[in-house]
Amino acid sequence: MQHFGVVHELYNPMPGRFKDYIAVPKPNMYQSIHTTLIGPSGTPFEVQVRTWDMHRVAEFGIAAHWAYKEANKEKKSNVVVAEDKLAWLRETLEWQKDMQDPDEFLKTLKTELFEDEVYVFTPRGEIKVLPREATPIDFAYSIHAEVGHKMIGCKINSKMMPIVTKLKSGDIIEIITSDTPKGPSRDWLKFVKSSSAKTKIQQWFKKAEREDNIIRGKEILDREIKRIGMSHSDLFKTEWVNNVLKRFNYSTTEDMFAAIGFGAISPGKIITRLLEEYKKEHEEETIEAKIQELTNSKSAVKKPPKSGVIVKGIDNCLVKFSRCCNPVPGDDIIGYITKGRGVSIHRTDCVNMEELLQDENRIIDVAWFDEETKGSYNVDIEIFSNDRTGLLSDIVKEITSQKINIVGANTKTSKERIATIDITIEVENIDQLSKVLKAIRKVDSVYEVKRRK
Repeated sequence: MQHFGVVHELYNPMPGRFKDYIAVPKPNMYQSIHTTLIGPSGTPFEVQVRTWDMHRVAEFGIAAHWAYKEANKEKKSNVVVAEDKLAWLRETLEWQKDMQDPDEFLKTLKTELFEDEVYVFTPRGEIKVLPREATPIDFAYSIHAEVGHKMIGCKINSKMMPIVTKLKSGDIIEIITSDTPKGPSRDWLKFVKSSSAKTKIQQWFKKAEREDNIIRGKEILDREIKRIGMSHSDLFKTEWVNNVLKRFNYSTTEDMFAAIGFGAISPGKIITRLLEEYKKEHEEETIEAKIQELTNSKSAVKKPPKSGVIVKGIDNCLVKFSRCCNPVPGDDIIGYITKGRGVSIHRTDCVNMEELLQDENRIIDVAWFDEETKGSYNVDIEIFSNDRTGLLSDIVKEITSQKINIVGANTKTSKERIATIDITIEVENIDQLSKVLKAIRKVDSVYEVKRRK
């Protein structure tokens, strides 16, 4: 500290710019003391003070420092210390195991190593280093995954606080857990900052949803087997099941049940294959009839579904059109399996597409039954125009002349007299929408018309 006494006598330090990374090292074990001073000409400059040992870590990294120690044959205790300093690297490798996506791992590495950190404490005084703007959720998962899963509240500096509170360096965090937790909420993913916490939450949901789908898939399959007058034990002979698993590329029966529960494959396909295996050992005419019954029930769905959308592999599935993009017949669409609300239909250019694709297991193929199917679909359009008297009246007149119903309208005008008009209309298909957009563009003073994504 004598060095700082000297430089602080020569130059004035800048308040709030003193950082002690020796008392609280960075996660990569960087240690140094930083201070920012005001130079003679008023230009600020930074002074860093550290030992030669710390300098080797800063310049060449932990691994090089460890090798240096080995080369100089220091005491065994020094090697143990160096091994401990490599803990951050081992933790990073654990993240890599959890993450299948290389891009996600690189993003994690950049976030954890180069973002600013906050230094917080457990009630026992143990330091936890977390990313800037981390929350008690991040803190809980930094202790252990089960602590995070069982978390129901927290105290910050002995005061009950929301679990999404942004932490500040020096905070003392106490996590409140429950023995009968509901598990994490998906909303937590919006608030957590540490990649390790995000990964652990996502893994919990994958496991929980898989277990639900396995139970649901088995129930669906057994119900279909019962419907054709047979039982589970009649068809689930180990050899036959293994042939079916191999045919559909499933590793285990749990994978097959999960796929049925998830909607990736229909139970009829599985039962048909099992019946074909059954027929090899049972010469019964009724088996052919049962296979035909399953085939007929699958092909019988020729009348258009009420929604106008077919969900691949699922008959009579609950379908809901998303309000974020309002797809209409003719749009390119995808399906997203929701929890308890059927399949949500989105346009492929929906603004939420990037978020939806993060959970690829819930994406399912969908298609319009017939783009000429009659029905009404809400569409939001945005109109930009120079403001003038009678503008809205002319636009409404043009829309109604196309025999299109207006569900709602909202108009606002800026100081520059630019009018922005949001209108929700009902159309039957993409062609009808294209015609009305073309008609609105011809209205005097209108310079842009677009469909809201």
